Formats: sequence, structure tokens, C-alpha cells
Amino acid sequence: MSDELDSLYRDILMEHYKFPRGRKKLEHADIHNEGQNPSCGDELEMELQLDGDKIKDIYVSCVGCAVSVASGSMLADTIKGKTLDEVKKIAETIRKMLKGEDIPDHIDLGDLESLRGVKKFPVRIKCALLSWTTLIDALATKEQGVKTNISTTE
Repeated sequence: MSDELDSLYRDILMEHYKFPRGRKKLEHADIHNEGQNPSCGDELEMELQLDGDKIKDIYVSCVGCAVSVASGSMLADTIKGKTLDEVKKIAETIRKMLKGEDIPDHIDLGDLESLRGVKKFPVRIKCALLSWTTLIDALATKEQGVKTNISTTE
């Protein structure tokens, strides 16, 4: 990755860290989940409001490092208005990207592409995955008929 691209990705991460999206608490949430990253101390609260099989609105509040806050913000920006199937595919793509696995070249990740640089810092991968792990666990518990859950990156 070029120095110019590294700088751009850093700028995008810092923009999402300083001005996180999805920070408005929902009046009505269909799903509530909390996530923890014990290795870094990051904590995340997530609420989802559904409209059928689409994400109507999302609340994400992360207390932690810049990577976890930025990743949660990008998640909120990305999944609003998407179907649950689309969201699951995006989350799996992000997981693969951060783990260094192959992902299709034709997928446009937008700002999420900036998370690609995190894999160079293995200790930060769990930070970047926290919001995505929490989201996937939230959707899985919803399918099981549970409304609230606590997830962990461990």
C-alpha cells in the first residue's frame, strides 16, 4: 500500500473517530446488543430498528480506541437501509479483509476500505471487528427470538 493511500485511509479513520455516525439513541429498537473487546477494553452498545428485513435505523456507541470507534461509525454509515442479507455479506467481507483472506475485487467497500490497513497491526484487528462481531451476533440472536445479547471478540 502506498504512503499516499495509507495517509488517505488514516484521514478517513480519524474523520469517523472524531465525528462518529449513528450516535442518536433510538426511541424504539428491535434489537439491542453490547460488545466487548477485553484485550483492548473497547465497549460497544448497538441498537437496530428494522423495517421488515431492512435496517431502518441504527445506534452505535463505542467507548474505546480510534479504530473501534471509527469501525462502528463506518458500520452505521454503511448498513442503514440495507437488507439483513446484504448486511451479513458486508460483515463477512470485512471479517475476511481484516483476517487477510481473499475478497472479490469487484466489491466497492467505500470508506470501509480504509480498514484494510488495520491488518498490518494484528493487535488492532479485534478493535476493528468489534462492531461487526456485535452486529452479526445481534442478527443471530434476533433469529433465535432473543432481543438483547452481549458479544465479545474473545
